[in-house]
Amino acid sequence: QVQLVESGGGLVRTGGSLRLSCTASGRTFSSYNMGWFRQAPGKEREFVAGIRWTVGDTFYLDSVKGRFTITRENAENTVYLQMNSLKPEDTAVYYCASARAYLVFPRVASQYESWGQGTQVTVSS
Repeated sequence: QVQLVESGGGLVRTGGSLRLSCTASGRTFSSYNMGWFRQAPGKEREFVAGIRWTVGDTFYLDSVKGRFTITRENAENTVYLQMNSLKPEDTAVYYCASARAYLVFPRVASQYESWGQGTQVTVSS
């Protein structure tokens, strides 16, 4: 079992930046894929960004491409989500999650086995 702890959320104005962190512990060798999801009130949880832990290739939701960057620090078992040029529609609870290996990078919440507690990101207009 993998334990995930997120941090870094907060309140920011439109155009501002935040960096989210997710530190993994436990059976981290089984976490081949790491993803960031978000869920706004009344909406489905949606995939935002992902990274293959060992290879480092990245994947993004179209609406965040060019604004968000996912990276990982292997030595610290930590994944980061740098969010720039934030918009009010980015407001949500952000979750990190881990998944086993898939041939195609997983973008569906049900494909992920372990989840963090979530961190609130609020972007004011």
